[in-house]
Amino acid sequence: MQKTKKNWNIVFESDMEREVVFEPSAAKKTKETGKAETKGRIWEFIALATIPLVLVLGNSMLVPILPDMEQKMGISKFQSSLVITLFSVTAGLVIPVAGYLSDRFGRKAIIIPALIIYGSAGVLAGFGAIWNSYTIVIVARAIQGLGAAGTAPIAMALAGDLYSGGTESKALGLTEASNGTGKVVSPILGSLLALIVWYAAFFAFPIFCLISILATIFLLKEPKKDSKPPELGKYLHTIGGILKKKGRWLITSFFAGSIALFVLFGVLFYLSQILEKPPFNIDGVQKGLVLAIPLLGMVVTSYTTGALIKKNGTLMRWLMNIGLFMMTAALALCIWFNRQNLYLFIGLLTVSSIGTGLVLPCLNTMITGSVQKQQRGMITSIYSSLRFLGVAFGPPIFSFLMDKSDQMVFITVSALALLTLASVFFLIKPEGKIS
Repeated sequence: MQKTKKNWNIVFESDMEREVVFEPSAAKKTKETGKAETKGRIWEFIALATIPLVLVLGNSMLVPILPDMEQKMGISKFQSSLVITLFSVTAGLVIPVAGYLSDRFGRKAIIIPALIIYGSAGVLAGFGAIWNSYTIVIVARAIQGLGAAGTAPIAMALAGDLYSGGTESKALGLTEASNGTGKVVSPILGSLLALIVWYAAFFAFPIFCLISILATIFLLKEPKKDSKPPELGKYLHTIGGILKKKGRWLITSFFAGSIALFVLFGVLFYLSQILEKPPFNIDGVQKGLVLAIPLLGMVVTSYTTGALIKKNGTLMRWLMNIGLFMMTAALALCIWFNRQNLYLFIGLLTVSSIGTGLVLPCLNTMITGSVQKQQRGMITSIYSSLRFLGVAFGPPIFSFLMDKSDQMVFITVSALALLTLASVFFLIKPEGKIS
């Protein structure tokens, strides 16, 4: 059953239908028990955060070494962009399948094998680089994408299973912040590992995956299923009904998340290519630090936003529109201010990233709260799938636009941001306190 209000444009599941974990009553529990439960929740948050953190390393850690890969393996800029694209396309296509399987068999039953595949394929990619085989690297990256499909998107659904109300918003904000933290740390980490050898980043994947596997096994207690999952036909019919009923704002939300990630990874690819060239001539760890600056703005904003919104629909609407306006304005200014002044350019990109940090936690909270637990894996997976496709097409399209002109790059992305702003403004209108 769903709880509605007449002035709502978005219908959210009643918190009473969810299994609530770690919501102690001060009147019924002792202070010691409350502290123990709070500590347990913190460890749960940390364990959940490791999953998107591992996932984002799959692309962001490799962005700084793409120019080195082009030089060492004798490949073009477009071919190096496919290292990002094939990983993301494979993940995007498989994520809905992983979402259904997680609804049917459990979240952890998908997350743990996915992390094993993810880490193992990283080793294969590393040996492909050692053997100077671009084909092996590309195939390994596609296999890594298969593993990626069962990580962060399923963790988002698991967060929705574990928590409700403001706690869920905080957990989802932390998940997005963890994703962003990975983006901040990974360019620096990738640059540091490249000091050893340019392909060292590939061999780092299994280490991070092992940490996340152990955290998932020992720190996350998945809620028991309330009922037997439906058969595939009935399941797909239910999902179709959800999209038919709520498609106007859901599809707009999917589009907004996809564009945000398209712009983010496209800009990272663009920066990675131009920073090593005149007039900047920035390489190595310094380049990783510069790449991390805009991402740091997004991380801090994502976490703060997730902690503040607490399912306040009116506040979420304001923050999404403000964030998209910031993205549009900053990217439009980059049409004229890109290679002239590095400080101004990075400042504008940071403003755009802060806008992204305002948008994504709001989208996450609305989407996970739009359906009951039994369908949450599929809905969040469709959303994550489209986000991955945004990541996938960012580098090759930016590569194509860069061959035209820098102005063409930012005319395109600022126009897309403006289109997204208009779509969100007119089609996503949560109002009041969402329970």
